[in-house]
Amino acid sequence: MASSRPNGRMLIWLTFIFALILQAAPWPGVLESFRPSWVLLITCYWVLALPHRVNVGSALVVGLLWDLMLGSTLGVRGLMMSILCYIIALNFQMLRNLSLWQQAVIIAVLTLMGKLVEFWAEYLVSEITFDPQQLWAILLNFLLWPWLFLLLRRVRRKFSIR
Repeated sequence: MASSRPNGRMLIWLTFIFALILQAAPWPGVLESFRPSWVLLITCYWVLALPHRVNVGSALVVGLLWDLMLGSTLGVRGLMMSILCYIIALNFQMLRNLSLWQQAVIIAVLTLMGKLVEFWAEYLVSEITFDPQQLWAILLNFLLWPWLFLLLRRVRRKFSIR
């Protein structure tokens, strides 16, 4: 049983790396505003499914890696991910009992909060303007959540990640 734990930890981090790759993948210019927050969605799943293994510290590390990958101000996405994952970890038992579409609504609201925290933190450091087109990603996160949840749950059960 102890031999499966490092494999589970490695598989969780492989999903984070996969999310970072999806986040960095280029999109056509007109669809750029529809880019889902893959890193946020996958991190939210793992915090919801295994809050004792993936927590606020893991979200901070993944957020910092996301900042490094984008070349943006270091800590902005780490702060955003930490705040959102804290909220999820605090309420994980209640969130687990909701239907997938109710969870998707919660994820959409959290994504909106994340976008606002990200904008606020960037605004404190540099002069940026808010682009309302970025809010379309919230709709895509809402639609992707049930499918991503089911896919990652299947992966978690197949590899017995606990």
